[in-house]
Amino acid sequence: MSMYYSERDYLYWFCQLPPLGALTIGMLIDRFGSCEAVYNMEGSRLAEEKLLNRTMAACFDEMKPRLAATTREYRGLGDRGIRFITYLDEEYPERLEHIYGKPVGFYVKGCVPDDHRPSAAIIGARAASDYGLQVARMLGASLSRAGIQIVSGMALGIDGAGHEGALTEQGDTYAVLGSGVDVCYPRTHLNMYLEIPGRGGVISEFPLGSGALKGHFPMRNRLISGLADVIIVVEARERSGSLITAELALEQGREVMAVPGMVTSQTSRGCNQLIRQGAGIVTSPDDILEYFQIKQEKMLRLPKKNENALAKKEKIVYSCLDLQPKFFDQVVEESGLPLGECMTILLELELKGYVMQPTGHYYVKKI
Repeated sequence: MSMYYSERDYLYWFCQLPPLGALTIGMLIDRFGSCEAVYNMEGSRLAEEKLLNRTMAACFDEMKPRLAATTREYRGLGDRGIRFITYLDEEYPERLEHIYGKPVGFYVKGCVPDDHRPSAAIIGARAASDYGLQVARMLGASLSRAGIQIVSGMALGIDGAGHEGALTEQGDTYAVLGSGVDVCYPRTHLNMYLEIPGRGGVISEFPLGSGALKGHFPMRNRLISGLADVIIVVEARERSGSLITAELALEQGREVMAVPGMVTSQTSRGCNQLIRQGAGIVTSPDDILEYFQIKQEKMLRLPKKNENALAKKEKIVYSCLDLQPKFFDQVVEESGLPLGECMTILLELELKGYVMQPTGHYYVKKI
């Protein structure tokens, strides 16, 4: 008995052809009217009409016998907790409708961002500083408390910290992967990968089983910016994927904001460059909430809030610290307290959650 194929079956088959990107598939559908009509063409003819190059045409013809197999995979996605959302579906995100190279279909574990609620992307360097990680977590948490959806790429560093902040507040967060939706990358974020679908969604347009190839990330980045209303760059080098994402965001008509950093910091040069070029400055969650015109009476005000709860000598030691790591000997010298007493107070502050020790004998205020 022959299998009946729907338009979505043909579309899913199309998305299994690695050389054909969203632009090419979209162009072919527009030209011939449907995925089925394109499928019934010969790759050689498409190449003759210069609609596909030779590599694409060869892959097109080689994959034709796999239509039944890809259809079975497509129809069995629900059993694996995965959905394939296409441009034909009502739940296709409105934010993606008008971006350049919009995906014709993508995989989701969980759900997609709500079109009717604000969303912010928190992105930045993989090799982030402790300060940058703290800021990303704080922004993820604070914005989540205000009802803003958090989008990022689940990468090491700033991306992961933004997701962590949202998850600590039971906020809705969405991870756009550079691998297949069934492939956790990086593996160190396995717990996060497993938790996010319950609070939002894991999203990818790459076929199941795809590894995190270098060429995937520029494609992934356009979806991160496309699913957000505002893109917040926390730390980035002068030439980095985060700046590429920021450029894509501007092309998509999104707002770009950046957290300023020290002029001597390599990981802040990209952010400072963005600000110099006109990006909005993020000095607190208020700057982002103001953009969304959301007002909250009580926002995080670290120094006053914490210092009022501290004893006199704890305040002295606490006041010697800032958001950049400071060596223990310098804290002792600035506080004027005996070495042993200063060490005891720092330990108490760390246990109370006011201070953290990013590396041996260096201390910073905890946001």
